[in-house]
Amino acid sequence: MIIFEMSLNAIKCIGRVNRNLMQYAKVVSQTRCFSGTPALTTDSWFKKIIPSRQPMDTPSETQSKLLSELDSVYELQFHKVKPENMLTYLTQFGKFVDLMDEKNTGAQLMASFTVMIGDQDEAIHLWKYKGGYAAYNKALMAYRTDPDILEYRLERNSMLRSRYNQILLRFGFWEFKRDREPNNMYELRSYDLKAGSMIEWGNHWARGLKHRQGNNEAVCGFFSHIGNLNQCHHLWAYKDLQTRKETRDAAWQRPGWDENVRYTVPLIRNHQSRILIPTPSSPLQ
Repeated sequence: MIIFEMSLNAIKCIGRVNRNLMQYAKVVSQTRCFSGTPALTTDSWFKKIIPSRQPMDTPSETQSKLLSELDSVYELQFHKVKPENMLTYLTQFGKFVDLMDEKNTGAQLMASFTVMIGDQDEAIHLWKYKGGYAAYNKALMAYRTDPDILEYRLERNSMLRSRYNQILLRFGFWEFKRDREPNNMYELRSYDLKAGSMIEWGNHWARGLKHRQGNNEAVCGFFSHIGNLNQCHHLWAYKDLQTRKETRDAAWQRPGWDENVRYTVPLIRNHQSRILIPTPSSPLQ
């Protein structure tokens, strides 16, 4: 009798475990497939990049093709400037921007900033190369061989503590928006993601971005292609820090934003926020 009761209890326990596993598998299927929820089936961006009901973990194309158009690449430059040289550096950088245009290099400055909150005495520049890597190679050749540019580089390097760059691609669902009144501050939010999770990140942000456009704050989003990989950058615009607080608080009042946060936070390994001020040379002001 005792053995029978123990066997019966074991069968019940196994049944509960099986039911839990089935529920877990259902949740995973719904949250990790592009077409796993009704909201995704109506979004043309998802239909374009992932065939119906194909798992995100096994896409048939590279994540770059799935997430972006390769007709343009972007370069994000980080220059740590000696504090005593910052004003001279910014003046010389303005001349360099004109020089790159005069030399017909094809490099287009999209934005230029100095860091107000974050790593102090740092300048950040965003360049666009329309035409992809062929355009980037053309600009790089001029950068490495043109005598006038070489002269600028020698002078600039004497003013720097270090520098670093990344090649980025723009998220296909996030157009670069620069039509706004001047006198803004900007926030660059940089995320280090778990390897293999960039497509899932793009999935959720393509749906969640609509909740962050109430004050025209969404500028653009990028992910790394060369340099530190599994990293993405989101650029936002605000009038001031109080407006930033109010805008971010307002997002939580919109149904769906909490869901975007709930699904994307577990994908993050590390993240950083910088508050930026446009330089005189920046097209974004």
